[in-house]
Amino acid sequence: MKTRSLFAILIAAGTLAAACGGAAVIPNPTTSAGATAATSACFPVRGKCAEEATNLTGSGATFPAVIYTKWIDEYNKLTGVQINYQAIGSGGGIKAITEKSVDFAGSDVAMTDQQLSDARAALFHIPMVMGAVVPTYNIAGLAKLQLTPETLSGIYLGTIRTWNDAKIAADNPGVTLPGASITVVFRSDGSGTTGVFTDYLSKISAEWKSKVGSATSVNFPIGIGAKGNDGVAGAVKSTPNSIGYVELIYALQQKLGTATMRNAAGKFVEPTLDAVTVSAAGVTYPADLRISVTNAPDPAAWPISTFTYVLTFADVGDKAKGLAMARYFWWATHDGQQYAKDLGYAPLPKDAQTKAEEKIRLITSGGQPVLPKS
Repeated sequence: MKTRSLFAILIAAGTLAAACGGAAVIPNPTTSAGATAATSACFPVRGKCAEEATNLTGSGATFPAVIYTKWIDEYNKLTGVQINYQAIGSGGGIKAITEKSVDFAGSDVAMTDQQLSDARAALFHIPMVMGAVVPTYNIAGLAKLQLTPETLSGIYLGTIRTWNDAKIAADNPGVTLPGASITVVFRSDGSGTTGVFTDYLSKISAEWKSKVGSATSVNFPIGIGAKGNDGVAGAVKSTPNSIGYVELIYALQQKLGTATMRNAAGKFVEPTLDAVTVSAAGVTYPADLRISVTNAPDPAAWPISTFTYVLTFADVGDKAKGLAMARYFWWATHDGQQYAKDLGYAPLPKDAQTKAEEKIRLITSGGQPVLPKS
């Protein structure tokens, strides 16, 4: 794989290639005479598996693209499986899996009932990791910015237009704010990041909910659009007196300021990984795992936190691909979690990991589980 910057990898979403070697398939004593199945040679995931496909394709969310790139590289070294994931946004991923043009998709927001109906196939949502959407800003000389839900929604509604507005000043006592106009930046593409951000704004602002609403793509009342998390981060970095929203790792990579937010408990909190994990504490997971954890009540919670999901067919026609995906998803939600914090993500809480395990074990091919019970 060519050496290049992490952002170049994300933009190109390059294919990670390697050959897949064979491994002995051990007869499974629980199957009928003469039948074979993937057994301990393939699961737990320790290396190559002769029964699985050696190529998988996926597309979707840019939010987890940094960790997905790392996972794909490490998993390729371990198993020889080549995974091509195109970071095109959650909306694009949902479209791709609906059209059945990919093996799996990535999304930071759960599909709607209508989208699931449009897919004309049973789909699973499997949580992979947690992350934070953060307001990021570019104001010369301003090292810290505090925002309440009211000021953030006001900025994006266009009712607060200058940085020294009395409402922002009240959030930042003793801070000298410029009188410059605020340049608002938003995602121009269908985006799970937008879905999470607008889900939060809809929870904290009745005006936002009625006028704009929550979706992966909305009509923003004000501002300029940019494509992808990297596009928004780049636009904010190059535009003085601007504000945008991105996944935390993109703000860190671009060395942008991130606002401190007042959460549902009335506490101003920083977007730390611990604050993201706390947002999922005590939640009740629905059977389909479609859940929102924005504006969580815990006093330590970051208010714009989310799970990011892979979307996969419940029954995969190609058994080898079904096994390859199940193995990869299992590895990522277990061994792969060790890379999360270093890359700006929060590992799955234990209860979420258990729920992910249950879903992965339910992936079938021809009605039969692709993973063995062992």
